[in-house]
Amino acid sequence: MPGHAVRQVNPWIIALTVMLATFMEVLDTSVANVALPHIAGSLSSSVDEATWVLTSYLVANAIILPMGGWFSMLLGRKRFYMTCVALFTVSSFLCGFAPSLGMLILFRIMQGVGGGALQPMSQAILVESFPREKQGMAMAVYGMGVVVAPVIGPTLGGWITDNMTWRWIFFINIPVGILSLLMTSALIFDPPYLVRKSIREVRVDYGGLSLLALGLGSLEVVLDEGQKEDWFSSNFIIVFAIAAAIALIAVVWWELRQPNPIIDFRILKERNFTLATVSMLVLGFVLYGSTTLLPLLLQTLLGYTALLSGLVLSPGGIAICVCMPVVGLLLRRFQARWLVIFGVLISALGLYLMAGFTLQIDFGSAVRGRVVQSLGLGFLFVPISTMAFALIPRERTNYAAGLFNLARNIGGSSGIAAVTTLLARRAQVHQQVLAAHLTPYDPAYREALARTTQMVQAHGASLPDAAAQAHGLIYGSLLQQSNMLAFCDAFRVMAVLFLAIVPLMFLIKKSGPVRGPIVME
Repeated sequence: MPGHAVRQVNPWIIALTVMLATFMEVLDTSVANVALPHIAGSLSSSVDEATWVLTSYLVANAIILPMGGWFSMLLGRKRFYMTCVALFTVSSFLCGFAPSLGMLILFRIMQGVGGGALQPMSQAILVESFPREKQGMAMAVYGMGVVVAPVIGPTLGGWITDNMTWRWIFFINIPVGILSLLMTSALIFDPPYLVRKSIREVRVDYGGLSLLALGLGSLEVVLDEGQKEDWFSSNFIIVFAIAAAIALIAVVWWELRQPNPIIDFRILKERNFTLATVSMLVLGFVLYGSTTLLPLLLQTLLGYTALLSGLVLSPGGIAICVCMPVVGLLLRRFQARWLVIFGVLISALGLYLMAGFTLQIDFGSAVRGRVVQSLGLGFLFVPISTMAFALIPRERTNYAAGLFNLARNIGGSSGIAAVTTLLARRAQVHQQVLAAHLTPYDPAYREALARTTQMVQAHGASLPDAAAQAHGLIYGSLLQQSNMLAFCDAFRVMAVLFLAIVPLMFLIKKSGPVRGPIVME
């Protein structure tokens, strides 16, 4: 029986098997970012057009994420999982050989469809493969793939692009995908309680499928293109925002009335799962937002290369890898909520340290801020995941995992959109405030102008030219300072937002440390 086969396989080997595909899929959400200029140049398109390489993947990813439970019931989970890995691997091969931007976007959509269901399916397999008292460690293994992959993605993508070609960022998926298929075929089995239904028994929910695709697809377009199109001053964004709002409200109303829904929203009646899912949305927001901000700060204001800025992030990834297994063990001694609160406070402290950065920070200071934040992140993913699935019946784990991972996906997209918008707006505000002091009546400005003029004149410029160049240098410094202050504001906002998780933890149903089956009060 499949159930016996599952018990005969070491669960840690199962964890390694599912982490392979998860790591590969999450890595692809960020690995292409730094290669966009190379892709655009190679395929004779603009960088703006090439951003659809990222957007198309995220849209397809978001649409398929919550549907894993439904497809597992239809195809069988092992068969569906292997189909997704195969589709992801084949589409990665096609992306590497894409002759034009249009074909690359098409293959990226295929890749997003194949990859979107890998995360929730991997998480569901892990939850079922380990006994309750060891699920914390299982989530730690899964979390290392999900949290570390977006951190090393830009660094790896930059190194591959610089040393080979952008096409290899897709080709590296092929051997990993083949290995994952072989291991999955040999080691993973459907549990006996996962009742598979034939296509004749299941009425395909075309209404829910259409509304979900329209809603999530429109939402991703709004989030990814909003800042570029100046948000609601653009009719393009307004149309997609209205479509997203109507479709997402309609899909909830529709799915609650279906006997075989694409998404089982009734799971949200479980309070712990709902609160954990909201916490994961905030975690995704801050994780992806900060991972976008810090390399941008280092490269645009401090002149770091893509590789050097990646090296600033790498120790944070190591800190997460070290923390997660420790947290898995601590779950046996402490309630998950206290570990989450500790992690939030440490991570918020790291963000506050980054909010104090200046244009004079050195490499070590940047690394320390990121490491402190990452130590806190390492205390979050495992306990939040454990709380989310503690009271979910095993036969509904697939549906729950889809919604849980969708929250992190939407949180990540929202975080990137929010921080880029905040940067642009706050830089303008600080520029106006600082520029108000650049008047002949300000003694500090007069002194700086005279000193800069003398310095330029000492390099051989005439007095009129030196004065003009001094004005330009001071204004350039003003722009740098205003951008630096905008980055500090963004880090500060994320720190405050992160603290919103703390009150949610006091609404979670109390539970003791995880030593056996969890009993809620």
